[in-house]
Parts: sequence; structure tokens; C-alpha cells
Amino acid sequence: MNRDRTSKYLKISQEIISQIESGILQPGNKISSENELINEYKISNTTARKVLSYVENQGWVKKIKGKGTFVINRSKEMHLNRILGSFDAMKESFRNNLIKEGLTPKDILLEKIILNEGISINVNNKNHVIEGKVLKLHRLRYANDVLMKDETKYISMTLCPDIHLDEMNDSLINLYEKKYRIHLSDIQRTISTKVVDPKEKENYFGNSIPMAVFILGSVASNDRSETIEIEYSLYRGDKYSFTINTKPDLL
Repeated sequence: MNRDRTSKYLKISQEIISQIESGILQPGNKISSENELINEYKISNTTARKVLSYVENQGWVKKIKGKGTFVINRSKEMHLNRILGSFDAMKESFRNNLIKEGLTPKDILLEKIILNEGISINVNNKNHVIEGKVLKLHRLRYANDVLMKDETKYISMTLCPDIHLDEMNDSLINLYEKKYRIHLSDIQRTISTKVVDPKEKENYFGNSIPMAVFILGSVASNDRSETIEIEYSLYRGDKYSFTINTKPDLL
């Protein structure tokens, strides 16, 4: 009986590890909880705990108290994959995504100022405008002390009047919904590329040779077609890939 229990927990553990190795489970994905393992495999809570402990001790996952157990990013190059087109994915903060992948996030705030003139940007060949006061937020976002993202966001202070006082550790989308009761009805995103020269002005990546970066442009609007947020961010091309998540009813 003991051999059977040992064989059972190792078999389930290897199934989970195989799913990670094959890419079915990606870095940052949540794996089955203790209760879910019990229901799925008809095992005891002791065996389920041994499964989770084994997979974690082998360095494949990390348990985050109160949230669950998540697949760790084991890539030596620290390559990250992010989903475009998924609203649920957008509600996850940059910081929390890195923590789930076993990486250490760090932000350097370059600019947090209020613009009185408003702002406009072209996304999908359409000009989007935020009128009135706008909060400009420019942050350098790191994982394990490597700059991954040069992020600039412009936020409507007409719709979010006190947002400059917030810590902004959570995703801004969650902040808009929870604090300001804003219903987001449309998010337009474009992605393009460019090559950043080491000597280019305001290049913070510290690259010694020309480096490709992704340019993400984004506009978020409410159900009255008012623009809440405009984003212009640079992502390291050697550290990122993007997955497009398209719902069938949009095809």
C-alpha cells in the first residue's frame, strides 16, 4: 500500500512536470490546488500535499501564500510570454505576473506629473484624446534587475481625479474598476517594432549594440467612449514574445 501511494504521487507529479515541459502550463500559470488534485485524481489530502511539495522542490513551481502555486520561469534567458487580446490577462499587474513566475520585480519611477493640456495619440489609424488634466506616469520595470519594459501611461484625471495619490501596485485596470467604478468597454492595442541604438536619446535599456524592441500602443475607453488611459511602452525584443488570444465571436 505504501508503494502504491508513493507510485501514485510520483506519477501525478510527473504528469504536472510534463505539462510544464511541453508548454501546456506556461510560466505564471496556476497549477491545480490541493483540493483540485484530490477531486481530479481521487487521492488523499496527504498525497495531494506530497505532489505539490515534490513539484515545488524540483524547482518547477512556487507557492504564493493566499494565491496558489504557480509555474516558475526557468529560462536562462528569462524569456517572457504575454497574451494580447485577453481582458483577464490585462487585469494581472506586471508586478504580480513576475512574482508568479518566481522573478523579482522592481520599478524605477522616472516621471509622475500632471499635464494640464491633455494628450492625444494615434492607435489603429485613429486619433485618441484625453482632455483636461492628465497624469503622466513613466516607469522603468525590471525583473531580476534586468530592464524589461520602458512604460509610459497617460491617465484621465477627469475620470480618475485622485489617481496621482494611489500607490499603483495593482494593475491600473483593477484600480479603474474598483475605486473609480469605471466600466471599460473597449481596449485598442497595436504592436510594432523598432531598433534602439545604444546612443539613442532616452534609451534606458543599456544595450551595447542595436536592439529590437516591441512598441505597444494602447487606448482604454469607457462605455461613453471617453478615453481613460493611453499607453506607449517599449518591451525588450530579446526577452518577450506575445500570444494573440482571439475569441471565436470576433472572427
